[in-house]
Amino acid sequence: MHNQDEKQTILETIKADDHVQEMKKYIQHGSVTTYEHCEKVAEVSHKIDQMLSLHCNQNTLLTGAMLHDFYLYDWHHKDNGEHRLHGFFHAGKACKNAKKYFDIDDETVHVINSHMWPLNLSRIPKTKEAWVVCIADKYVSLQETFFRRKSK
Repeated sequence: MHNQDEKQTILETIKADDHVQEMKKYIQHGSVTTYEHCEKVAEVSHKIDQMLSLHCNQNTLLTGAMLHDFYLYDWHHKDNGEHRLHGFFHAGKACKNAKKYFDIDDETVHVINSHMWPLNLSRIPKTKEAWVVCIADKYVSLQETFFRRKSK
């Protein structure tokens, strides 16, 4: 399968899921939804893999990227204190949802669980797929935070 076709097939299957569509209801950074954020991280991860000729496992890379923030809540609402330490705990929540709704392997679990390194110091990315998603997430998050703010 051609690389672009494989990417499309993997992402379309994930995006078609009703629970993934639910990510469109939550804001991630600025005016960007969690769905848009994950979509962009998947795109950037794919580009990094291609540019550096890393030959990442596309299913692991793209599934991990698309589901890395699959926690399904608005972390900006701190009224009950539950989301106060969102940065530390959301990877675990995203992983739990990913396992519940998708048949993901241990490699993909690792990508999701380690994407917040170095904030989660003990969850060091150990595979090239995990490193790529971790780096892509930081890059996309910085872009969204500084260049796609909500207009007031």
